[in-house]
Amino acid sequence: MKLPLQRISNHSNLSSIKAILLAVLFLGFNSVQGQDDVVNDDYKAFTAGAHLKNMHLWHGFVVHPGAMLATNLEFNSRDAKFTFGVWGGASLTTVDVTNKITGENVGAHYQEFSIYTKYRFSDKFFIEAVTHNNYTGVEERGDVLHYWSYDKTQGYNFVDLNFGYNVTPNTLLYFATILGGGSGDYEVQTDGSLEDSWTHYFEVSSKVWEKGDSSLSLFAGGAWSFVTDKTFYTEGAGNLINVGATFNKNVKLGTYNLPIGVTAMWNPEKEKTVLQVDFTIF
Repeated sequence: MKLPLQRISNHSNLSSIKAILLAVLFLGFNSVQGQDDVVNDDYKAFTAGAHLKNMHLWHGFVVHPGAMLATNLEFNSRDAKFTFGVWGGASLTTVDVTNKITGENVGAHYQEFSIYTKYRFSDKFFIEAVTHNNYTGVEERGDVLHYWSYDKTQGYNFVDLNFGYNVTPNTLLYFATILGGGSGDYEVQTDGSLEDSWTHYFEVSSKVWEKGDSSLSLFAGGAWSFVTDKTFYTEGAGNLINVGATFNKNVKLGTYNLPIGVTAMWNPEKEKTVLQVDFTIF
């Protein structure tokens, strides 16, 4: 979900990424088998959703500073343990990128198409793999879009492996690792070689207040690397990067129920504070 840079080849990272995704998929497909005898008239294998947001935030990043539409399509197993889906975002506003041929600034709409899969071992513990693809401005800057490229420096494809554990029904511990360097997640050595950062991100979020159809949650997240002196998220080896609160409320519009989430986010390292509003259309 980071804005793009440039492109070189890295086949070993692609092999590792495929192995991780296949492992999570294998767990999921095993859970799907043998469920045909379970009767559940309310079961829906496929679902979709859409969100309208004034900006797009992710792990302390302002991925896009303007209005955008996010959509997702997913499959869920009958026992609700396995999920496989795709997530996409497209902005209503543009950001400036520099065309490397003409040297001019041109407007580019935020565009992303990501794939995710999750397996829930229990009500408390899950594992998740996500391949992020933010290809904003790739063609506008004069490059050729290669959707399935996982080259380290091309800047718009990377994979993370995530674990979540609910210590209580209202409190989640979330641990994510960007695998094999990812896009821009590396450090240039004195000999010109690139050393992968293998960035880790840890977040604690908890619902602290609830009344009727309203609730308030607090969160705090930090990033670090045991390998390099920088991470995907930070300029140093580690820092607190994502602190804030989210207020959720269901607004009644006649017979239509409109869930709204308002997030106040502060990134101490970047000295950035923003307010995001998220309307769940369906």
